Amino acid sequence: MSSTDDSFHRGERALHERLGVGARMAGVGQIAIRDFMPDQHREFFAQLPFLVVGSVDGKGQPWASVLAGPPGFVSAPDPRLLEIRALPIVGDPLVLAVGRHLGLLGIEPHTRRRNRMNGVVESISAVGFSVRVQQSFGNCPKYIQARKPEFVPRVGGVVSRSPVLDADAVRALCSADTFFIASAYPAGESDSRAHGIDVSHRGGNPGFIRVEDGVLRIPDYVGNNFFNTLGNLAINPRAGVLVVDFASGDLLFVAATVEILWSGVEVDAAPKAKRLLVMKVTEMVRLAGSLGLKWGEVEVSPFLAGT
Repeated sequence: MSSTDDSFHRGERALHERLGVGARMAGVGQIAIRDFMPDQHREFFAQLPFLVVGSVDGKGQPWASVLAGPPGFVSAPDPRLLEIRALPIVGDPLVLAVGRHLGLLGIEPHTRRRNRMNGVVESISAVGFSVRVQQSFGNCPKYIQARKPEFVPRVGGVVSRSPVLDADAVRALCSADTFFIASAYPAGESDSRAHGIDVSHRGGNPGFIRVEDGVLRIPDYVGNNFFNTLGNLAINPRAGVLVVDFASGDLLFVAATVEILWSGVEVDAAPKAKRLLVMKVTEMVRLAGSLGLKWGEVEVSPFLAGT
């Protein structure tokens, strides 16, 4: 087995070495990260009523978004192609274009299952789009706040945009127990994954996101050591955060520049945190009552006890 793992890019490998897991992770990606979807992933995506999508806009800003539909709106006709019968509504910052990279996250909160698929848009139609697989891999269930979603059609509401957070956005962030984060491998690199996108889940107890003067401070807990998100941020410090209001269906999209705090008083003060993400907000978008899902009661992740 090679002492390096080409499944991870230079940002991810740098974090592996920084945190002393380089030897352990060498070769892991070659086993865990595939260029096709196994049958269980294909079946899993087909049973979901929503899909989280990460994209990058024309200015290089990553955005995390979400699409919803009745189970079956996502399908995998073959192991290397995912078809999604849904399109972003007006105001959604999700960018779709043939040849563009996307990061996809299938997550079933009530069973705490999640699978990732990163790929390239192959086609777009009047009802949806397809994505050709580049990377497919599973994720651990840590920090997922369990609640069951059910598809309920909704019509998009008012779109609000601002370069700063308003009071409603601050309240949504400070009360959130779940968010999704999109990050991107930088353009212009010689690596084949240049322009590649990643979108991931983060969970915590309400209040784990702290907001002050337009800056978010978010603890980063121990994970699977892949460092897909942090590896991107280490070399391209821009991120998109998505917060879902599970009661109203409001969607809050936040763009930010990111600094990773590896140690210090702030990190020590956050229970169980290994690092802290300090995110300076550059833009926010809110889509009122737009997500076509209703949610069951929450069951707190056992990994969040004491945080």
